[in-house]
Amino acid sequence: MPGAVGADGQGRQGGTDNVRIPYPELAGTLADVLLRRGFECDRAVLCARLFAETTRDGVYSHGVNRFPRFMRMIGNGSIDIQGRPKLVMKAGALERWDGQRGPGNLNAYACMGRAIEIALADGMGCVALANTNHWMRGGSYGWQAVEAGAIGICWTNTMPNLPPWGGTVPRLGNNPLVIAVPRASGHIVLDMAMSQFSFGALASHRLRGEQLPVEGGFDSQGNLTRDPEAIEISQRPLPIGYWKGSGLSLVLDMMAAMLSGGAATHQIPADAEREAGVSQVFIAFGLSSFDDTGPIADSIIGTLRAAERESSGPIRYPGEQVLRTRAENMARGVPVDPTIWREVQAL
Repeated sequence: MPGAVGADGQGRQGGTDNVRIPYPELAGTLADVLLRRGFECDRAVLCARLFAETTRDGVYSHGVNRFPRFMRMIGNGSIDIQGRPKLVMKAGALERWDGQRGPGNLNAYACMGRAIEIALADGMGCVALANTNHWMRGGSYGWQAVEAGAIGICWTNTMPNLPPWGGTVPRLGNNPLVIAVPRASGHIVLDMAMSQFSFGALASHRLRGEQLPVEGGFDSQGNLTRDPEAIEISQRPLPIGYWKGSGLSLVLDMMAAMLSGGAATHQIPADAEREAGVSQVFIAFGLSSFDDTGPIADSIIGTLRAAERESSGPIRYPGEQVLRTRAENMARGVPVDPTIWREVQAL
């Protein structure tokens, strides 16, 4: 099952009984499942690749582990495999698109691609997407931007699953925010949700019998706790930065809904297997006209590296560990929970 949260905030696959699947086999198996479900070939291959790359990069909770739920959402009608993003209106560098309830990762990939296209031509592009589905790993679209040589910023709203600061009932979304900066010697990709620990990370710690490394939410009596099961029962995860994370979640939801003309968090079904109709924003900045961005980024990272440490471990920038995990999993095979792998093979 997924393991602890690492230094980059990514879920890690815990346990020693995982099976390691060669990456081509992993991506090919997922694509075959999608083809049998009726996906067109190119869309099946891309959708499968996005899932497989997520697991390859160590974000296990949003890769293969989530694939069976994705298939159930197709089955219950929350995801329309034929749905494709459609341009609704354009205002300069800003465009509104309707995702038509299509597969969330395909919609997101297409819209970040369009934002990059506008940015490379005009310096900046923004695509606001309504009526789409869970985008799986938000970091995928940050990596998409930096690999195209652009700065990328994107976020999504979600169903209500985070209480506002001072509240006891979920009214906010755990709205992930991604900020990605290209750099020749190592891209910086920050991928973060609005709670200290995602519900996937809470479940991982509980299944492994581990406490959280820091307080991650409230128990049913309103006390801060490191007990993941107590937080799952109370449904009160702790926002990052306390009231600051709560406020950030609110404004991300507002901007996503307002720019896209789509649903806000309170209008999205509070059911993980029917969480559909979400709103997202994709922004890209083209850097081809500037020749000083590389030295600026390197200088900042150099200063970070030179900081005094309170332990012997390295100081890492967001996304750095992903590259190491990616290389290891490509060489040794991608670790997959055997129960989930059997479930995928039976689909």
